[in-house]
Amino acid sequence: MKRIRELMIKEFLQIRRDRRMLPLILIAPILQTILLGYAATIDVNNISLVVANLDRGSMSRDFLQRFTNTGYFTIVDYVDDPNEIDRYLDRSEASLGIVIPVEFSKNLSTGKPVQLQFLADGADANTANISLNYATQISSGFAQTILAQELLRTGGARIPRVKAETRVWFNPDLRSANYMVPGVIALILFIITAAFSSAAIVKEREIGTLEQILVTPIKRYEFIIGKLLPYVIIGFLDVLLVMGVGKNWFGVPLNGSPFLLLGLCALFLLTTLGLGLFVSTISHTQQQALMTMQFFIMFPFMFLSGFTFPIENMPPVIQALTYLIPLRYFLEIVRGIFLKGVGMETLWPQALALFVFGIAILSLSVSRFQKKLG
Repeated sequence: MKRIRELMIKEFLQIRRDRRMLPLILIAPILQTILLGYAATIDVNNISLVVANLDRGSMSRDFLQRFTNTGYFTIVDYVDDPNEIDRYLDRSEASLGIVIPVEFSKNLSTGKPVQLQFLADGADANTANISLNYATQISSGFAQTILAQELLRTGGARIPRVKAETRVWFNPDLRSANYMVPGVIALILFIITAAFSSAAIVKEREIGTLEQILVTPIKRYEFIIGKLLPYVIIGFLDVLLVMGVGKNWFGVPLNGSPFLLLGLCALFLLTTLGLGLFVSTISHTQQQALMTMQFFIMFPFMFLSGFTFPIENMPPVIQALTYLIPLRYFLEIVRGIFLKGVGMETLWPQALALFVFGIAILSLSVSRFQKKLG
């Protein structure tokens, strides 16, 4: 135990002496949380809109006012010729164009059909789909209002009313930050413990001190524990920092138990430290270790875990592949505790999967590390 403690002290001293490490460990997670909390969002607001209003009647003005009143659209310009809309879309000066036909107001008041035209910039398919969906909903709502007013004015049949009451569970305000920030906790814990631990072990080999340490009475398992435990402590510290930023800066609620969250973070560390140890056995320099970690582990984990893209939108073959990504299960755990407030009675399948992955990966890495030094 004393040898492990001395190794841990040695590792913390090395971290303190490296002026680049402390900012990466303490400041970078906070900045990443703030930046991703604002940037990694699926909300679409301030959609730039260009309008070709060929009618200029009162109803067309009321119709356009509905777009601006929602807060989702901002009219950047009005044009007289519908063909001018293409220029705005080509230059990315507008995301959506609307063409209101001649006699729009007259046809609506007389009950004649009206054909609107929406032109969307499809380069960003997500923004285009959401923009068109917003525009279609606004148009349908406006048409229903006109129809109701006309029926009442002419003394038509009684208009049936259907009132829908909507309730959104777990994220009532539908804020993307509430969904993304808990995911940042999982991502940062993964990066800090996996990447830094692999680089720390490779650094010992790179500067030639690894062999000197191993010829001392220190056992190899003591060396592994002594090198990895400091990054466990740092990982938990970063988790607490990100939790504080998420709760106090973004107002993300923590509806579940923080102690359960920290306990399952420890379970996830079995996988991340195992991956870091494994990468250290196949790398000869710190740069090689970081490049291997980044391209062969971090990117696949980010893309296939559900952090970046919804798993439900992936092809069936890729969806099946995501079950081999431990980060997928940890993201479900973190978001479940933060947003839904669930406990082990719900999260035990994900926790069991993390335990199995962690034991398997860590055991394989320790075995390979010992053979590599043998």
